[in-house]
Parts: sequence; structure tokens; C-alpha cells
Amino acid sequence: MILEYGDLYLIELPLELKGYRKFIGSWVIKDLNVIVDVGPASTVKTLKRALDSLGVKVEYVLLTHIHLDHAGGIGHFLRLYPKAKVVVHERGVKHLINPEKLWEASRKVLGEVALAYGRPLPIPEESIAKPPEGIEVIETPGHASHHQSYLFGDYLFTGDSAGVYLDADGEVYLRPATPPRFIKELYVESLEKMISLGSRKICFAHFGMLEDPKILERHREQVELWVDVVRRNMGKDIDLIIKELLEEDKLLKPYEKLEEDIKFREMQGIVNSIKGIMRYLGEGNEDR
Repeated sequence: MILEYGDLYLIELPLELKGYRKFIGSWVIKDLNVIVDVGPASTVKTLKRALDSLGVKVEYVLLTHIHLDHAGGIGHFLRLYPKAKVVVHERGVKHLINPEKLWEASRKVLGEVALAYGRPLPIPEESIAKPPEGIEVIETPGHASHHQSYLFGDYLFTGDSAGVYLDADGEVYLRPATPPRFIKELYVESLEKMISLGSRKICFAHFGMLEDPKILERHREQVELWVDVVRRNMGKDIDLIIKELLEEDKLLKPYEKLEEDIKFREMQGIVNSIKGIMRYLGEGNEDR
């Protein structure tokens, strides 16, 4: 599926896992022959077919970070587009050139989801480049130390730095993306940096565009709420934490309006984000 937003496109990259649709996408700036994130290795062929249908000859790939759902397919992609240049945080470069440690760590943490993403392939060092003219890089760590967002005109491509968004039957569903190793101070600093840019159209990797001038402020408040709820419930059953968040967090409440398979997937994300906050607060070994 290709979603059109004026002069931008979002290519959906579904996976063969329950609920993994409307999950990850690759943003296309057609006039610049630029895409933001390539998705996992297993969906590169889907991405290529969509780009061909749009008539896009990719010259630059802007990677928000190197997690497998955003960048796992970059090695496969460059075999199809060998002249394309890759923009990535300097901390991520070595893991793209030699992705073995990234792959093993991902398999350990993600299990069957990592297998569904597919094994990454190495990229040539000479493919690494600075962003093209018209693209501004915004360093946004917190979700990951190597996370960066991109500003293009009125569009802000946030990767995972502004949470996971879905349109829930006309309502905004948003949750933090705070898996280990989450650092709240950096996450909030990154949000404040993006807020300082003024009102922008937020292009979420997960999943879609949102034109709400206050959404980043609301997300900052949401992260503070989650940390507070987890802190006062440390040591309790994680189901109690989820119940309290669903009651107190207005941005999370539309979860109930999501389709059943997507609710299944999002609950996994909610649990992982809570565990990331637990680890930040000094614990986090509880299993659901």
C-alpha cells in the first residue's frame, strides 16, 4: 500500500507476523529521489516494487537509526540501488558495514520477530554520505543513542523519537517507543529540540503523518506520565501498570479502537516500552 500526503508518499512494508501491518513504512520525497528508512530485509522487494510504480530512482537513503525494522534492509537495498548514498549517525556506521553484532543482539532481544525482519547484509563504506541539500539532520537520541531525525521544509521525519502513532478510527493513538536502553533525559531533550523547531507536519515511521501543532508537547507529557506510573508500581504485576496507563493516558485510550490483530501487536509494544522504563528506573527483569 502506498499512502499519498501531498508531495510525499509513505510505502507500507507489512510483515508476515500477526498484526504487523500499518506498522513500518518508508517515506518517499519524490522530487529529491530521497527515502527515509528502508525497513527490514524481508520487505525490500516490496519497497522496490512500490518505488518502481512511483518512478523513483533513489539517490539518498536517510536512516533514522539502525534497528532492524528501520534499516535492516539497507544492505539488500544497495544491491538493487548500488549508486544510492546512505545518511546515518556516525555511531551506526560500523554496524552497517559489519552487521553481525547487530544481528546477534537483535535475535537475542526480538526472537521470532528478528527472524521475520530478516538478516541484514553489510554495506560498502563508500556508500556513507552527508545529507543532500535541503535536508537538515536533527540528533534525537533517547530511543537509541544513534537516532537522528530529518527536517525537510515543513516535514519532520521522526523515526521512533516521537513515539508510535496510528489513526484509531479518527482518534490519535500514540505510545512511547522506550525499549531498552531507554534514557528518559535524552528522549525528553530530543522532544524539546523538535518542539523548538515550531509547528511541523510529523512523519512517523510507525505509522503515518499527523498535523497537530501540540502533539510533541503532548507526547512529552505522556512520557513523563508513563515514567511516573511505572515508578510508583515497580515490583507489581505489569498487567496492573498497563491497566493504569490505559485509564490515565488519553493518547493511549484509543488502543481499544484498534483492529484486533493490531491491538495484539501494539500490546507487545506497550509491554516492551514499559520494560524499557523499568530498566531506566533500575529494574526491569520482570517477565510478562
